[in-house]
Amino acid sequence: MRFPRVLPRNLLGQVTLVLALGLFVGQAVSAFLLYQAAEQRREAVMANAIVFRMIVETVGPERAELRAALRRAGTERAPRRDRPFRGRFRIAVERTAANPIAVDEPRLRRFEQTLSDQLEEQGVDAGEVRVTYRRAGDDPFAQAFFRERPRLRIPEWQDNRLVVAAVERPAQGNWLVTRMPTPTGQRGAVGTIIFQTVVIFIILVTLLYFVLRRLTRPLAQLTERVADFSQSPERAVLIEERGPADMRQLIQAHNAMETRIAALLDEKDVMLGAIGHDLKTPLAALRVRIENVADEGQRERMAQSIEDITHTLDDILALARVGRAGSERERVDLSALTAGVVEEFEDLDQPVSLIASDRVVAQVHTTWIKRALRNLVGNAVRYAGSARVAVARADGLVTLTVDDDGPGIPADRITAMMEPFTRGEGSRNRSTGGAGLGLTLARAIAEQHGGELVLSNRAEGGLRAELRLPA
Repeated sequence: MRFPRVLPRNLLGQVTLVLALGLFVGQAVSAFLLYQAAEQRREAVMANAIVFRMIVETVGPERAELRAALRRAGTERAPRRDRPFRGRFRIAVERTAANPIAVDEPRLRRFEQTLSDQLEEQGVDAGEVRVTYRRAGDDPFAQAFFRERPRLRIPEWQDNRLVVAAVERPAQGNWLVTRMPTPTGQRGAVGTIIFQTVVIFIILVTLLYFVLRRLTRPLAQLTERVADFSQSPERAVLIEERGPADMRQLIQAHNAMETRIAALLDEKDVMLGAIGHDLKTPLAALRVRIENVADEGQRERMAQSIEDITHTLDDILALARVGRAGSERERVDLSALTAGVVEEFEDLDQPVSLIASDRVVAQVHTTWIKRALRNLVGNAVRYAGSARVAVARADGLVTLTVDDDGPGIPADRITAMMEPFTRGEGSRNRSTGGAGLGLTLARAIAEQHGGELVLSNRAEGGLRAELRLPA
């Protein structure tokens, strides 16, 4: 089962995605740290209030005036905005003989350490310190408070949380216990942090997108031009120099290179035309002159030599012109094209057969594909005596296959056989082998179409040549 591809393929999308993910993670961590710092500040305020009340309650009689002043100032009450209960629920301190916090209740180690340190700094004799969260409806002190003050009771008071702190006083043989409603925290703090994170993330990603687009747009244009030039190198098209300085320099260098390559290809075509004309003209004159040779056998050998030179010259010129075809590609029924090539060999009484195949249409240079197929069939007939041709389409490729029943090619020489002037038979006699350019030309034609030529030895004997073209 194949899953759809969701990740971007181009450079702009991939870099933007990576940076966006990095920014998102960074902003998420920053938001978490901000939230955690706010929570720690809230907890610190709550812990300091408990510590302050403990210290006030543990001072001696000489601080009675201070305690009275604190009561008159209302310090015993939690701040109004943080009180979860209506009415005057005081942060009261009670003394008990036994530890009021059960063993199975969860303990707040941070509060315990803070209380212990603060009491020690103030010189208060304290033993064990225990702090826990407790539901107000489960706390005896809160139950007694609202039982004595029914007018202050609200329906949801039982579900509020209290911080219960207990400090052991070994010298007095009792425990000091204080309770404080849990502060509700600053309203909208989480929403503010989330909003800030989203705004920063959107601004940064937008800026990065436009910066990366300025970098990648000229690069995409250059990539497209290189792909077009590789298919049609006969003319140079200059690209506008855009983007950062490095990108402009790259485009400038490409424009200069493309102009030079196009000029060299034009010079090559002129040179090939001159070579073809300068060589074929004297060869034609020689063909006329050998008619005056009296010895018929000698005349036939000379004519055959001239014919071999002419064919070799045609192959060299054709190989040099591959990729510079004057005509555009056209949609062709390759099954019909292959049948036409097979009929040419059948008309010459050559044992070539076509295996039935479905109609396959592709966009190709017809003249070049015919030439490549003729070379492959000709090689099979020349070295094996017969050939079988088939056309198939699979996996996005059109394959023209030529099988024979000959001796095949040694595995270590298959690659070398597609190099120029390499052949399986030692002579240069065209009737037994030719100049060794047939496979080279077929491979060049396949590569010009974005395909490849594959040679392999068949398990049952013989050679298989596959001309694979994009469908």
